[in-house]
Amino acid sequence: MRPAHRGFTLLEIMVVVAIVALATASVTLALRDDSGTRLEREAMRLSALVESARAQSRTSGLPVVWRIRPDGFEFIGLPRPQEGVRPAGVTDGPQRWLNEGTAAQVVAPPGATGLVLGPEPLIPAQRVAIVLGERRLVIATDGLGPFAVVNEP
Repeated sequence: MRPAHRGFTLLEIMVVVAIVALATASVTLALRDDSGTRLEREAMRLSALVESARAQSRTSGLPVVWRIRPDGFEFIGLPRPQEGVRPAGVTDGPQRWLNEGTAAQVVAPPGATGLVLGPEPLIPAQRVAIVLGERRLVIATDGLGPFAVVNEP
């Protein structure tokens, strides 16, 4: 009678290693920096709102300016909605940041206090930096294309 061998087969060890690798990967993704996610969400929201205001400016023929406020930002010059028609996310007047501690600064053109959004189809190249904690993202346009989150050089 042969003695019973004790131990694991190669296949069993490979299955365990694969399970540990998948668990490690899922934990790593779950622990992603929350401030980075919040800043990305804020930047995407702002670029969508600015583009919407730019489209409204071009459609109405009225100049629209985006300005930074201490507690958020505002769009100045948007056309008033018709009675019974609700605006699509962009309203004239102050709006708050989604996250406490978010700040913004107009980077280009130098010395500008806000963004000029129209009504002309070609506007100056403009950049806004959004900061939350130590993270920073930039929303920019070359003047012809839409505002979008860009990588800083």
